[in-house]
Amino acid sequence: MKMKSFGLLLLVVALGLSLSACGCFQQAVKGETAPPPAPEQTKIVPPEQKAPVVVAAPAPAPAPAPAPAPAAAPAPAVAAVQMNDIYFDFDKYNIRSGDAEILKKNYDWFSANSGRAKVEGHCDERGTVEYNLVLGQKRADSAKSYMAKLGVDEKRMDTISYGKEKPLDPGHNEAAWAKNRRVHFAPIQ
Repeated sequence: MKMKSFGLLLLVVALGLSLSACGCFQQAVKGETAPPPAPEQTKIVPPEQKAPVVVAAPAPAPAPAPAPAPAAAPAPAVAAVQMNDIYFDFDKYNIRSGDAEILKKNYDWFSANSGRAKVEGHCDERGTVEYNLVLGQKRADSAKSYMAKLGVDEKRMDTISYGKEKPLDPGHNEAAWAKNRRVHFAPIQ
């Protein structure tokens, strides 16, 4: 305990000595302020000259120009092609003909990009949590399988089921439920 107090005392004394050696500390203690720098100096000249010559103080060196910002690294190639959701009938996970056309357009994204995508299966609020998780997974797997048949490498797609946990529309009617029975494609960054 005595050793810690002694070490602390030495630290305080060393700090005090270092600050007292600094002139700015002494000025601050006395309440003085440093004189402002003189921008110009007047040179005293002999009386035979008509006017005093004013000599300007040397100009401070110009600050170096800021370095140009480094060019931003190019973002991963993401084509203008967007992936769209597909929708399902109640309690089904088969791909409907209209949604097959959407999946063919989603294939264009995979052709234009080297990235991966998450295939998310969703359900409406009806049914148990467990049942909807299984149904959502079947929907995601069905969409992934269809994309693989089109030629997309299965390793570029990760499936997940959110069941009824992430509804697109929080409503409690058939219109909302129809929006929530879907597979959503999301690029993986």
